[in-house]
Amino acid sequence: MTTWITICDTCKREGWEAERDGAPDGEKLAALIEAAAEGRAVKTRRVSCTMGCERACNVIVQAPGKIGYSLGKFEPVDADAQAIVDYAEMHAETETGQVPFRQWPQGVKGHFVSRQVPVPQAETE
Repeated sequence: MTTWITICDTCKREGWEAERDGAPDGEKLAALIEAAAEGRAVKTRRVSCTMGCERACNVIVQAPGKIGYSLGKFEPVDADAQAIVDYAEMHAETETGQVPFRQWPQGVKGHFVSRQVPVPQAETE
């Protein structure tokens, strides 16, 4: 199953100003994540608002049937984008979505906001 990195492209960190900063921080981070994910075992998508404004920049790492994670407070820089993609690829390699803490890239530690358990599978008759 494909692990997705959902990126809020409208995130604006505290102090962001359109005239000075141009594109929203989330849009900048999205471009960096997309570049880092090129050719990797994860996919990316952009959404406008994940409702985590107080923790901008936000991403969600998720896959069908696996535990998903919301992460925030990233900077729109290469190192953060790379850590997100590295973590998402580890998520993709697991059966449940759980990656042991000792394996997490340093760049995602301290950025986890919430965990979402998988939606129950529909029962078939």
